[in-house]
Amino acid sequence: MLYHLFTYLDAAYDLPGAGLFKFVTFRAAMSLLTSLFIGISFGKTIIEWLQLKQVGEIVRDLGLQGQIEKRGTPTMGGIIILTAILVPTLLFADLTNVYTHMMIVAIVWLGSIGFIDDYIKVHKKNKDGLAGRFKIVGQIGVGIIIGSIMMWHPDVVIKELGENGVWNEIRSTITTIPFVKGNSFDYAWLIGWAIEDVTVWVWIVFIPIVILIVTAVSNGANLTDGLDGLATGTSAIIGITLAILAYVSSNTLIAEYLNIMYIPGSEELVVFSAAFVGACVAFLWYNSYPAQVFMGDTGSLALGGIIAAFAICIRKELLIPVLCGVFLIENLSVVLQVGWFKYTKKRYGEGRRIFLMSPLHHHYQKKNIHESKITARFWIVGILLAVVTIVTLKVR
Repeated sequence: MLYHLFTYLDAAYDLPGAGLFKFVTFRAAMSLLTSLFIGISFGKTIIEWLQLKQVGEIVRDLGLQGQIEKRGTPTMGGIIILTAILVPTLLFADLTNVYTHMMIVAIVWLGSIGFIDDYIKVHKKNKDGLAGRFKIVGQIGVGIIIGSIMMWHPDVVIKELGENGVWNEIRSTITTIPFVKGNSFDYAWLIGWAIEDVTVWVWIVFIPIVILIVTAVSNGANLTDGLDGLATGTSAIIGITLAILAYVSSNTLIAEYLNIMYIPGSEELVVFSAAFVGACVAFLWYNSYPAQVFMGDTGSLALGGIIAAFAICIRKELLIPVLCGVFLIENLSVVLQVGWFKYTKKRYGEGRRIFLMSPLHHHYQKKNIHESKITARFWIVGILLAVVTIVTLKVR
């Protein structure tokens, strides 16, 4: 809103200082500062409101160190994160930009699903919350919306530098393969030469991949949210990395130097990512050990969905296993644990476990490692993975 207001004032009245809003770096900085201010300033008020409404965490005794002490800690703190992201985005981003639209859809849609889940857990005293099938349906819905916009919206375009030095517009189903020279990859190649209606079949290939990515990353963030500050800090690290990737993809000079695809309009994702990072850091003010509030599914599902949608928008979805490696290993630890337990029970009549407990962070808790140390080490791993992700821009 402020972006459009000051752009108008600059054009109509040449208002001094209004031209600053043309620069994405200025708007990103303002977005970051505003999200920090909102998250920290209003976070305490929201926490007190949650305490007043007795919106406390229901904790089952799983024998984890310090677990029982968390009982009654306010949950649904994801409201703080969502507010601290949405307000700066609405103020400083270009609201006519298609990528801004997709980010807003992702955060509102998945945040609402998480909110319903938390509401059932807290007010209905049902620890299981929203049935898994309803969560999946919601994630599929947002995946279809994001995928469809990416395929058919006229403003979603990619440009690559041709041999004549001219940026050539190409089809929107191209993505990036990391660590490979000449690393553009078109999803249309997956359909083979025998398909006549290319558009329909690309949709059939592309949309399920988008749904898979959104579902996997949002669930990964949800599983990671088991220790104070773990999911929040990891998401902030990922958000900073995505902001860098979005910025280089939106700048013709840098894109030409790095020999990567140029994505017009993706600079607005930098503004959104700044709000995202600021909201995560602000939430850490209250969520770091010992946590005064938990984000609940309201925050974790939204954070994962935002990261997935963001990576898809800048054509870096194939980098998600690297960038979101912490989420991936948390997901895999659960899959391996459950799968091995079922297999051994069927084969030997007794279920066996790979880890002391899953997700993986609970395995280390069972080893009596303090949760703050586990969180810090996972953050370090996240930073290393972020560095590797950025390195892929040149190492091919």
